[in-house]
Amino acid sequence: MSDYIVRATAADGEIRAFAITSRELVETARKHHNTSPVMTAALGRLLSGAVMMGVMMKGDKDLLTVQIQGSGPAKALVVTADAKGNVKGYPAVPDVLLPASAEGKLDVGGAIGSGVMSVIKDLGMKEPYIGQIALQTGEIADDLTYYFVTSEQIPSSVGLGVLMNRDNTVKEAGGFIIQLMPFTREETIQKLETRIANLTSITALLEQGDTPEELLKEVLGDIDFEVTDQIPAEFYCDCSKEKIAKSLSTLGKKELDEIIADGVDIEVKCHFCNTDYKFSTEELKEIRN
Repeated sequence: MSDYIVRATAADGEIRAFAITSRELVETARKHHNTSPVMTAALGRLLSGAVMMGVMMKGDKDLLTVQIQGSGPAKALVVTADAKGNVKGYPAVPDVLLPASAEGKLDVGGAIGSGVMSVIKDLGMKEPYIGQIALQTGEIADDLTYYFVTSEQIPSSVGLGVLMNRDNTVKEAGGFIIQLMPFTREETIQKLETRIANLTSITALLEQGDTPEELLKEVLGDIDFEVTDQIPAEFYCDCSKEKIAKSLSTLGKKELDEIIADGVDIEVKCHFCNTDYKFSTEELKEIRN
């Protein structure tokens, strides 16, 4: 198993925890979208966080979408995850270039800027659940932490990191989500807060080759935890020519007639994986009918 998520409980059920190594799925996203280093980091963090959030859902058909709309040059990011460890996503502007931050790191916060984060959960009900927050730092992990606390009332800590090679491929990626249950004792909270406050940066932990289990050990320290599940994670887009054709069929007949009248083949690109689908005028006529 290359990229995978672990689900765990700690402190006799007072804490639930998730951790992931996600190098391959982030590298796959980088290749699909030809992202610059700062956008690889931004998209990679969001993919890693969202896929952990996805496996928190219970239904096989449940879907979670995280959208970021910011004032920075990145403009927007969209990521969708399911409950089985599959995730896909895309940046509105893949080639943002920015100087390093004051700490010498990729300036994800500068790329995103101020704005809003929306979390949409499609749980098979009439209306999806939508939670929205104002971005706190644009660094994504901070914003997801704030989302959990304000929108879901779950005290949480989120750590996410993407480390790049000199050739701009992904060296390491991953992160964790730690959440407190309502009955968590004050002693446990204080111990955890102290541990997280003194934690080495997530990229440093990833660089030393920590597995998801080892990430949790670094975060939880001497708090006992039990891994209850291991879930493979991957960048997976379920687009197909049939699905694109179905989308085209929702266009009005007048609009389709205009496209057909041009007499040229059209090309439709999937936002999530950049796959091109070509349709001839004959195929468009079939779709119209």
